[in-house]
Amino acid sequence: MTKKAWEIEYETMKHSMPVVLEEDEQGWSFAQQVEALENEYTRMKWHSAVPGSGAQEHVIIAAMQDMENMGYDVTAAEALIDEGMEYLEKDDMAALAGHTARVFHVINNSPKIPEHPYWSYACYESFAQYRSAVRFPVFSYDRGGDDFEKRTYYGWQAQICAGAIGTAMEGYLTENIRKVFGEVNSYVRKPNTFNDDITYELALLEAVEKKGASVSSADIAEQWVALVPMGWSAEDVALKNLKLGIFPPESGYLNNPYREWIGAQMRGVVCGMLYPGDVENAARLAFMDGQVSHHNNGVLGEVFNAVMASLAYVETDVRTIVKQAIELIPSDSEYYSVVRFALDQCLTCDDWESAWKNCESKFIRYNWIHAYPNAAAEVIALWFGNGNFDETMHISAMQGYDVDCNAAQIGTVVAIANNHAVDEKWTEPIGDVLNTYMRKCKTLSIRELAKRTVALSKRLY
Repeated sequence: MTKKAWEIEYETMKHSMPVVLEEDEQGWSFAQQVEALENEYTRMKWHSAVPGSGAQEHVIIAAMQDMENMGYDVTAAEALIDEGMEYLEKDDMAALAGHTARVFHVINNSPKIPEHPYWSYACYESFAQYRSAVRFPVFSYDRGGDDFEKRTYYGWQAQICAGAIGTAMEGYLTENIRKVFGEVNSYVRKPNTFNDDITYELALLEAVEKKGASVSSADIAEQWVALVPMGWSAEDVALKNLKLGIFPPESGYLNNPYREWIGAQMRGVVCGMLYPGDVENAARLAFMDGQVSHHNNGVLGEVFNAVMASLAYVETDVRTIVKQAIELIPSDSEYYSVVRFALDQCLTCDDWESAWKNCESKFIRYNWIHAYPNAAAEVIALWFGNGNFDETMHISAMQGYDVDCNAAQIGTVVAIANNHAVDEKWTEPIGDVLNTYMRKCKTLSIRELAKRTVALSKRLY
């Protein structure tokens, strides 16, 4: 019989004999290492450079921006910005650490703005609620043939290449990208595959491998903690919640001002690859996965990309895929208003840049990592790319914002729909190797990853 907790701890104490430790054995040196890491992490909240592109950002200020976009009055938090910046400039880490905690407390307790337009839209908290709001189409797709493995391999290959394309441009605007790189039609530097976007897709696959069709949000969350050593913004908050035993859906929204950012949207296509042509189950899995770190519109972003990837196995016209996926977003959600607005620009503008400028202006109050402007960027790049992978990547790169996330998701959709490998100019520099910073899986074969995805998909039925 399992012993009680108190028994184990008392017996441990009972059998522990006093010892005299030398100075270098006393074990406090690790505290200095922790202090250095904590100091750097605190600084990065106030000012940091994006690892892949060097773009400048202020994540704690962006938290205020996002809370206001979700209908909260952040005036009190904004009043604390200058003080924090002064501590940062003086490198007064004791003051900055305490101030940072106070700022997040104020952010997380910001009062609602009752008349804010955010509150006029429906809030989607469960997949049952989502399913009652849309009518999913039913398709027949043969997962037993060669077509499934080929399309899935092309999808993974495209996703990894597209992520590498976009990493150098994320966090910038069209005008500045053009000034530095001109028209981007190839890699602007030697590509690599280190990217946090794909990390969470791999954790999802691990959860599916362990649990099969019974996989739950909690199972996915456990694999996050097992495999992902660190996160950023929404994922950082979620991982901290999870490590304290706060599981989905609470892990996605509790004290998480970034809960409608792109972090769920950037990992949706893997759900479509696991459920090819089965749009409802692709959406269900995406909703389940999204709730680990996001809420409401943040989760809908993952569903949107999952639906497009699932449709790409049964529909070859990319514009049709975009239109069908938009119609499978609940029309009373704010997310629907975003992707519908983007589609309207595609239908009324003659070129991608005119359409994008309209969207950029419309969503100017949103952070470049927020789901909304990036969802609009996806719609426009897919529409005007019109199934041509190279042109889709060109448009996505030139739009800026969170390019690696956008390019990777829509690149997957285009490659699956085309049922064709992307050009060698993209694949040759990368080869068959995917490098990650995860526990257990530092290096993977892209081809083997595709085979694994197909095998896991078949286990789900």
